[in-house]
Order: sequence, then C-alpha cells, then structure tokens
Amino acid sequence: MSRFPRPRGRELIAALKHIGFVVVRVRGSHHQLRHPDGRATTIPVNAGDEIGEKLLKAVLRQCNLSVEELRKIL
Repeated sequence: MSRFPRPRGRELIAALKHIGFVVVRVRGSHHQLRHPDGRATTIPVNAGDEIGEKLLKAVLRQCNLSVEELRKIL
C-alpha cells in the first residue's frame, strides 16, 4: 500500500462533503470547498486524473486532516 491514497478529484470532494465541507464556488475545473468552521480548500477536477501527492498534502494541511482520517472517509 502506498503512503498516500490516490483519489480522483470527484472522489476527494465527495469525501470532504461527507465530513461537512460544502462546494461554494466552481470556476472552470476548480471546485472551492468551505467548512462551517472556516477551513477552506480548492480541488481540481480533471477527467480521470488522480490528485498528486504534493497537492494532496496541501489539501490535507488546509483541511486539517491526517492521511489516516482521509483513508477512513474514502
């Protein structure tokens, strides 16, 4: 098993919605999500492309989540 999961953009958005994030804006292929407590992030949704490790690390940091927490909600 790799260290980081490799979700697609839509899968990652669905997982974040499950824990309370809401899509507040879509501009092109970039979906901006916000949580009621103020956390926010932007996820690119490109057909069939997986989210890279570097971008996934940034999203997790912005959402204040660990890799283990992400694996549980995916």
